[in-house]
Amino acid sequence: MKVAVKAYAKINLMLDILSRLDNGYHDLFMIMQSVSLYDMVTVEKTEGKDIKITCNIEDIPTDEKNIAHKAAKAFFSFNNIEDTGLHVHIEKHIPHAAGLAGGSADGAAVIVALDKIFSTKIKERDIIRIGEKVGADVPFCTLGGTMLAQYTGTVLSHLPDLSLPYIIIVKPLQDVSTAAAYSAFDTAERVRHLDKNGMLQAVIKGDMKSVYNNVDNVFEQFIDVSDRVIIKGIMRKHGAKCACMSGSGPSVFGIFEDKASAEKCLETLKKDYKESYLCFAVNDGCEITED
Repeated sequence: MKVAVKAYAKINLMLDILSRLDNGYHDLFMIMQSVSLYDMVTVEKTEGKDIKITCNIEDIPTDEKNIAHKAAKAFFSFNNIEDTGLHVHIEKHIPHAAGLAGGSADGAAVIVALDKIFSTKIKERDIIRIGEKVGADVPFCTLGGTMLAQYTGTVLSHLPDLSLPYIIIVKPLQDVSTAAAYSAFDTAERVRHLDKNGMLQAVIKGDMKSVYNNVDNVFEQFIDVSDRVIIKGIMRKHGAKCACMSGSGPSVFGIFEDKASAEKCLETLKKDYKESYLCFAVNDGCEITED
């Protein structure tokens, strides 16, 4: 049996760090949103016990380091299924190491595909339990939509769907180390925390003007992405309602309400930034397209 899954990327409409936990992780407050930019992940049951990972991008690991491999092992362990042979093919479209949860989305897609293949009908709470063993963003990427993510990102609350019809995402060439980003927070003398309650109330009420005004990312105080200011400036010049970095970067997104303005902005950005995309909000983390 073969199952193909669209694994959607995410952006952080808000990301704040409350504190560093005793276990070395961080206590987070994030408003997460799935977007239509996706990887296509195909999972097929095969003979034997080996998990084979293939990918259209050469520098993506295809051994046990790949989050898709870890997700399959976690799924089998949770459901007491003896390891079985799998072929997982990942067709990457989400830029990797970009703050868009591309790897986590692939892991989430494997969980969704295996649930279909083995007819386990996993409940939401169990999806979270499996996913958090694989990566902090995996539970959200499995469920998707608009959600509040707290603690390490694995305590999730559903929020009303937001209408975000035109979202431009740009990944600059610069890479950002997530570990270094959190370390910068830990050593910062001052941190300007965000209006978390204001953002949460705006999302719940569907007050888009207040949502746009509260879109923010605490990492922008510590991470120097050289092209971020330029990209945000271009987005605002073309009418973006807000512009912000996603995750620990370096990707920057802008939200537009006018299609023509968004398309013109994308055309301008693509001249200097190859990895520029026009997408929209979606209400799921993964979508099975065929089986």
